[in-house]
Formats: sequence, structure tokens, C-alpha cells
Amino acid sequence: MDSQNTTNANTEAKMLLNHAKTFRLHTGNLVSRSRLKKKCPGSPSEELRDCIQATLSDWISTAKLSSKDLTEILECSIPEATDAITPEEREEVKVSVKLFLCESGQSSIKEAVEMACQTLAVSQLDSVIIAPPGPLEGDSQSLAHLQPAWEELEALVRSKQIAAIGTSDLDKDLLEQLYNWAQIKPSSNQVNLASCCVMPPDLTAFAKEFDIQLLTHNDPKELISAGTFQEAVREGAQDLNIADWRLEWVLRYNVIVKSRGIIKSKGYLVSAKKAST
Repeated sequence: MDSQNTTNANTEAKMLLNHAKTFRLHTGNLVSRSRLKKKCPGSPSEELRDCIQATLSDWISTAKLSSKDLTEILECSIPEATDAITPEEREEVKVSVKLFLCESGQSSIKEAVEMACQTLAVSQLDSVIIAPPGPLEGDSQSLAHLQPAWEELEALVRSKQIAAIGTSDLDKDLLEQLYNWAQIKPSSNQVNLASCCVMPPDLTAFAKEFDIQLLTHNDPKELISAGTFQEAVREGAQDLNIADWRLEWVLRYNVIVKSRGIIKSKGYLVSAKKAST
């Protein structure tokens, strides 16, 4: 893109970003995206930061942006990076999702699940693991803290948009409380092996007794900080003087070929709201 076109694209992008109230970004399939494949991120946080920066930068330089398209919800994705699953291959793959909620009291689970279904061209996600925002400083994670999100997930299971739901980083006592209270029981619980090198025996025994699958993960407690997200957006937008954005949620999906256990596609969906001025 020559300098004149770059200037025009930057101007249009700035107008679109400054007009929108909600900003949604889809990284496309990281397995096949050459620009991101060359990098080897050291952590999930670095991977997400690189993805946001690269996707926004590519969107500005390749999408045909026009300030005539001013809209309150701005969709930012690379057209070629589609992850649509064809009806013929749907039975052959498993669609697994982890949803990181970044704000307490915000009901955005349904919105995130619907965006994932639409992006992947499926009517149902095979599994969704929820990672709610951490408790406020001085508080500890509690059942009351989990209940609103879990009730939303249960509704999506009843409407057949999700097949199975799971949790992340619950100890045995909290997992047991959730299991006893929930109408639709957790099918899995992720454990961060950075915090415990060996699965706690009481958690292992409880999970075995109630047929809950224990999985491991290496996601940090905060997948991406507000400052790092803002920095990635600014860099991706070539340091345009744009408004601040507040991260609502991040959804990471994996499409796995069942028979071979390989990842066919992986990507992130990100939703942010314009910070109050």
C-alpha cells in the first residue's frame, strides 16, 4: 500500500474506531495464518497480544474501509482467515471453547457464544469452559460469584447452543458447592499446573466419583491486562489517536479433528466497549 493509500486507510479506520461503541475482533485461524505462525509466543498472553495487534494492523491495511460505513458495532476481521466448518466435516470435529470474562456483572456469555457459532458456522459448541473475572481484592472466589455465569451457561445448554460446560481453577470445595447447586453439572474443571505441580488428591477423588474430567492449562489469572490490551490496539492501529477501549471478554476456540487429535483451527474472538468519557 503506498503512502497516500495508507494515510487514507488510517483516516477511515480512525473515524470508524472513534464512532463505534463496541469493537469486535476475530483473529482468524492461527494454524494457517502465516504472519502469526512465524512467531513463537512465550505465553497465552503474548499470543493474544500479538494476535490483536496483527489482526487490527492487517484489517486497516487490507479491508476496504469507508467512513460511510459508520456503525456502533465495528467488526474487525480478515476475510480470508475464515474458520467456517462445513456441514460435511461437522461430525468429524470437536469445537472446544474457553471464555474469559473480563468484567464482573456484565452479561455477555450468550453474545460471545453466538458470535463463536456464527464465526465457525455451527449451531452448537461441543464444550465451553468459563473463566470468570477474578474476585475483587480482599475477596475470595465463591459460589455466589460463579452462579450468574453458570445460570447463563445452563440456559445455553438447554437451548442446545452448547453441549457441555466446564469450569476453571476451582478447588475441591468450590467445585463440590457448584456441583451440588447446579442444575446442569460441570463436565470438566481445568487446573493450572503452575499453581500445583500435582493434582490435589481431594480434587482428583471428587472428580472421579462424579465423572468430572480434570484438564490442565497454562493460562494466567488475567489473560491480558487493560493496559496491555490498550497498547496492542494502539500499535495495531499504527498509533492513531483513538479512544480508550475496555475489554469485555475474550473467547479462544479450538477445532480438533476427533479421529487424529490434531488442531485443525484455533483463534480468538475479542469484544471491547468504548471506555466512558
